[in-house]
Amino acid sequence: MEPGRDALRNQVNSTRILSQLLRRVPGKAHKILGTTELDLYIRVLTYVFGEAQLEGKAAVISTYRLRDELYGLPKNQQKLKDRLQKEAIHELGHAFGLIHCREPRCVMYSYSYAEEIDYKSIDFCKICGPLLEIKKKEIGS
Repeated sequence: MEPGRDALRNQVNSTRILSQLLRRVPGKAHKILGTTELDLYIRVLTYVFGEAQLEGKAAVISTYRLRDELYGLPKNQQKLKDRLQKEAIHELGHAFGLIHCREPRCVMYSYSYAEEIDYKSIDFCKICGPLLEIKKKEIGS
């Protein structure tokens, strides 16, 4: 059984995965991103696509709820790849200190459903992009 697995929910707590990732961060690394196929959750949400430590080192994303076949649709590898890229950038944005954005096309916008991720851009908006650059300079990366 995976650490952090909730037998009743049949899901894995993403915060526990972040803790495991933190123990594996290479010495000089600024950030670490884990990817899993597990169904992730946090206590206050039914499921999450990923989680990150705000202004921390660790982030994790999952393919589980990003796959079209979970919803009875044909498998679409390109769509899965696009969604994973957006979620990776989104969670790493949190790790650099960005919060959710109000601009629906911004990669930092928070959507609840996988198909909604398709509508947002892979890019940061005109507010989040410059803010990320400032935050990166603050940590020296």
